[in-house]
Amino acid sequence: MTGTLNRVLLALSGLVLLVLGGSVFAVGLGAESPSWWIHDGKKDVLLSTADRQRWHDEGWWWWAVIAVLAVCLLLALGWLVSALRRRRLSELLVDSHDEESARLRGRALEQAMEAEAGEYEGVSDAKVSLTGRRQSPKARVRLRLEPHAVPADLLERFSTEALAHARRSAGLGELPAEVRLRTVSHRAERVN
Repeated sequence: MTGTLNRVLLALSGLVLLVLGGSVFAVGLGAESPSWWIHDGKKDVLLSTADRQRWHDEGWWWWAVIAVLAVCLLLALGWLVSALRRRRLSELLVDSHDEESARLRGRALEQAMEAEAGEYEGVSDAKVSLTGRRQSPKARVRLRLEPHAVPADLLERFSTEALAHARRSAGLGELPAEVRLRTVSHRAERVN
């Protein structure tokens, strides 16, 4: 959901900036502008001298402008950092007991856990993503359950089998997991 929201917001803001910048550029090159547009022609500026000096005598005005721009800049930087940060763990360090550490691809461990959990009776789909640090990963698991599945039994089985196997195979002392259970939507059966 967050990835989709980021893409939509990024696409909308990019489209707005492209339209505004392109229209100002086109008018600057001599294209005809509509009567309601803020920019009239080649010699026109976006902020006239009167507009810039309108609040000049008010001491609070420029502080308010700077504060709003600073907040916008901080929000944009935070959004950029969160978009660039890798959420998934690309590899884990596995103690090979020979004074060196082996590296295990995070996606390989995720796929193994998904395959094992996907074979359980009552599970229609399993998705696993590893987050955290290479030495102390965390698992985020999403299990889609069939209508006849018993959630408590499947959660117990996942904890004692798939999660335990992953922990042992990666040589981890612990592997905390957040498991989300959802049911598969199905149509109601008609009874005669």
